[in-house]
Amino acid sequence: MKKVNIPIFVPHKGCPFDCVFCNQKTITGVRDELDKNQITELIETNLASIDRATTNIEIAFFGGTFTGIPLSQQIDYLEIANKYIKDGRIDGIRISTRPDYINEKILIFLKKYGVTTIELGVQSLDKNVLIKSKRGHTIGDVIRASNLIKYYEFELGLQMMIGLPGDNYNLSYKTAQAIVRLKPDCVRIYPTLVFKHTELCKMYKSGEYKALSLDDAIEYTSDLLQLFYSHNINVIRVGIQPTNELLNGSDVVGGPFHPAFKYLVEARMFRNALEEKINSVSNEVTVIVNRRDRANLVGHLKENIRYFTKVFPSTEFTIVESDEVERYKFNLIIDNEKSSYTIFDMR
Repeated sequence: MKKVNIPIFVPHKGCPFDCVFCNQKTITGVRDELDKNQITELIETNLASIDRATTNIEIAFFGGTFTGIPLSQQIDYLEIANKYIKDGRIDGIRISTRPDYINEKILIFLKKYGVTTIELGVQSLDKNVLIKSKRGHTIGDVIRASNLIKYYEFELGLQMMIGLPGDNYNLSYKTAQAIVRLKPDCVRIYPTLVFKHTELCKMYKSGEYKALSLDDAIEYTSDLLQLFYSHNINVIRVGIQPTNELLNGSDVVGGPFHPAFKYLVEARMFRNALEEKINSVSNEVTVIVNRRDRANLVGHLKENIRYFTKVFPSTEFTIVESDEVERYKFNLIIDNEKSSYTIFDMR
């Protein structure tokens, strides 16, 4: 059964911190807070287009530190959503919050109203990166909150960022490894973008901060995605959801934004895996993939095809689709010798 979220954004609510990268109005594309009637209308509109029989539905409160907003307002939001649980029209409620805004009392309260999933904005598990990004929480806060959430039997989601101040490939990979050890049910990966009206924008313009290039962000994330997939962790978002502000570039001054970032990352995973298996003296290579992975193999605007043509100019490549090949796997026939490979090693 597929899962669908009905997103309701609570713009920059409940968070007393100003992380150097944060401009929630631009990130979410939401500038005005919704009232109760608007929230109900939004939920009803979404439900009308969802096949209830085949879908697990959560109402999701995003965009702020949900457990940091006034308790009366939390109750208002949760009561609206809980009514749909009681009516059998949705299956649960998802919230996002900070690691340091979770404790046992809060979790008992959330359980009472039918909250099923809690996502934590972790961003990094490196002490210096957290300090330079002015996150305001510690690594210990993340571990404690994650363990409590799992103990109280909520689904746990962890969000991480790459390219933060002081970050690099090795630190990002170590953060991902630490996240794996926390055994979340799902993960989101976001490359750091430089938005107007943020401290990071000032750092970027002064030369104090250098944003990741798009190619570096793709390369970093392809390894992180491979790590999470290999541990059967569901990666539910790779890259920031495109909004009008992001698409027209009006509020972004730097950083690796692309509207199809996950596609670029998965295509790089295929390219790297395939390149490892090809001998430069091979004459003919046939790659057999699941039809849903053909686009990943070919790459954006046939980027992977151009790459292989340049790197292996004397090799003739043929792509064959087969539903018998599982997703994220491929069969190779190299000079009439057939082998099977997987893009990542299942654990």
